[in-house]
Amino acid sequence: MKVIITGGAGFIGAHLCRRFLQEGHEVICLDNFSTSQRDKVEEMLSSPHFALLERDVIAPLSDAEKSFLGQAAVIIHLASPASPKQYHRLDLETALVNSLGTLQMLELAYHNRCRFVLASTSEIYGNPLVHPQSEQYCGNVSTSGPRSHYDESKRFAETLTSLYHRKFELDTRIARIFNTYGPGMQAGDGRVIPNFITAALANRALTIYGDGNQTRSFCYISDLIEGLFRLATRPGLAGTIVNLGNPDERSIKELAALITSLCGSTAQTVYLPLPQDDPERRCPDITLATRLLDWQPRVGLKDGLIATIDYFKTRARVDRSVDPPTPFGAIFPPSIPVPWPNRWDCAHEARCRRNGSHGGSPCRSERRSFGSPPR
Repeated sequence: MKVIITGGAGFIGAHLCRRFLQEGHEVICLDNFSTSQRDKVEEMLSSPHFALLERDVIAPLSDAEKSFLGQAAVIIHLASPASPKQYHRLDLETALVNSLGTLQMLELAYHNRCRFVLASTSEIYGNPLVHPQSEQYCGNVSTSGPRSHYDESKRFAETLTSLYHRKFELDTRIARIFNTYGPGMQAGDGRVIPNFITAALANRALTIYGDGNQTRSFCYISDLIEGLFRLATRPGLAGTIVNLGNPDERSIKELAALITSLCGSTAQTVYLPLPQDDPERRCPDITLATRLLDWQPRVGLKDGLIATIDYFKTRARVDRSVDPPTPFGAIFPPSIPVPWPNRWDCAHEARCRRNGSHGGSPCRSERRSFGSPPR
């Protein structure tokens, strides 16, 4: 089976590429290396079943690229800045990759007639008023706050994905990924666990925002990859939206103390004001994932942190790509032509539009089968 993974050189993406290769599949990794590190995929380049395409997913595909990416059975769309440090610096680029980039990959999935898996986020729940959060919860999200370009663009990506499932009967699946950690994380990407580990190992003060009583749940990378792999490969899950995370809820203050202890550090903690719209609690209800995927996390927080700390001691480094000098190579304004004929309008409606006589047509809402050829 051929699998396309966008953002395949990122933290989660590189682990997922490796998993599919281990299972005997062909993998095409798409990444522009704006927030990822090239060395994450270098060892895979020697495999005859792995290919790397360096590009922005928001840019239109050339005919050669369409041909190269054809015959894929699954597209997994992970491409997006994901840490607060990244998506605050790359705010507009984040909105573009989750909107135009998602549309581009959905179109590719439609024309390949293949499965599409969207990597969404627990951030779509915002600062939740319901706890824990199930997939039915609609969220409590600011549309204009300092995190909105990430939260809302991911919500829009879910909307686009659901539209392609309903309107074109595309086999789509959505994973709402909660906080994930483990070997392969970047030391300087701004996430709480790398921040705490690097500070503790250097005996520098650990910075806690707010009073430290806000909670998160942390899922080890191998557990998340297992959940994503099952979601992407199991039949009969078209239209599924599922939480993937560890329901073991911990306070940030508790996390800081545990990491300091495991690092054998004498570092102190300092407290700074809580950023605007920072969630007070975040914890997944994974009942649906357990039922549909027969999945639940297996790695406890202490064991996962020990492995992650060991990685940071021996291999992690702060890479310049965390703060790229030219974000995304993005084009402003984005020149994004429609890559294929527009299937949303029927031929009759298109003629009416050209003649200026369109007054509304039932053809516009016509449902078409996934298997029918594009207009």
